[in-house]
Amino acid sequence: MAFVKINNVSLDFPIYNTKTLSLRHNLLRLSTGGRISSEAGKTTVVRALDDINLDIKDGDSVGLIGHNGSGKSTLLRLLAGIYSPTAGNISKSGKVTTVFELGAGIDHELTGKENILRVAMLQGADFNQAHDLLDEVTDFCGLGDFINLPVRVYSSGMTMRLMFGVATSVMPEIFLVDEMISTGDSDFQEKALKRMKDISKASKIFVLASHDRDMINTMCNKIIRLEHGKIVEVVK
Repeated sequence: MAFVKINNVSLDFPIYNTKTLSLRHNLLRLSTGGRISSEAGKTTVVRALDDINLDIKDGDSVGLIGHNGSGKSTLLRLLAGIYSPTAGNISKSGKVTTVFELGAGIDHELTGKENILRVAMLQGADFNQAHDLLDEVTDFCGLGDFINLPVRVYSSGMTMRLMFGVATSVMPEIFLVDEMISTGDSDFQEKALKRMKDISKASKIFVLASHDRDMINTMCNKIIRLEHGKIVEVVK
C-alpha cells in the first residue's frame, strides 16, 4: 500500500552570496516566495517550506495550488526525495516517478528508441520491461522514422513529444507532476492530457502542482493551497 506522511517538516535554503541585500535582523515576508531571515554575522536563510503536515493515502489524487514561489514545486521535490527536510520527518511507501523538467536523462546523441530504453531503465524498469515499452511509446510520440535518428536532429516540438512519452511510459505507484507542459500541436496535447488522466487514475498516489484550477478540479480529489511555504487550506 502506497502512502506519504509528512510530520512538522520545514525546509531552509542557506544563501551565502547576500552582501548586496539590505536585510534587517527581523523576519521578512515577501509578496512571493518563502520567508527570509538574517542575523548579524550569520548566513541568510530562505524558509521554503514551513511546518508542513500531510497524510497522503493510497487512492489520493492531490492538487497543489498557490502563487509563484508558494512552495508547490519545492514540496513536490521533497516528496520525490530530491530535497531533505531541515526539520521534521517524511515516511513513504511506493515507487516514485516524476514529471518535473521534461528531458531529464535524455541523451541528444542517442536515437529516439535508444532514449526510450535509457530513460525507462533510469525510472526503474529492467531491460526487458523497457524493451516492451518501445512500440507503445514510439506509437504515442508519432515521430515516424525520426524515432531511429539522433535526438539532436529533432525539432523542439518533436523533442518534447519524445520527452513526454518517455517520462510517462512507466506506470508508477506514486506519480508527481509539476505543471502540464505544452507538448506540440492540439492533437498531441489532447493525447497528453488523456494519458495524464489515465495515469492519475491508475497510480496509487497522484500529486499535481499547477496554476490550472480546471485541470486540478478534474484530476484531483483533494486540493492543497500553499502560501509562502505554508499550507493554508485543504479542500476534499
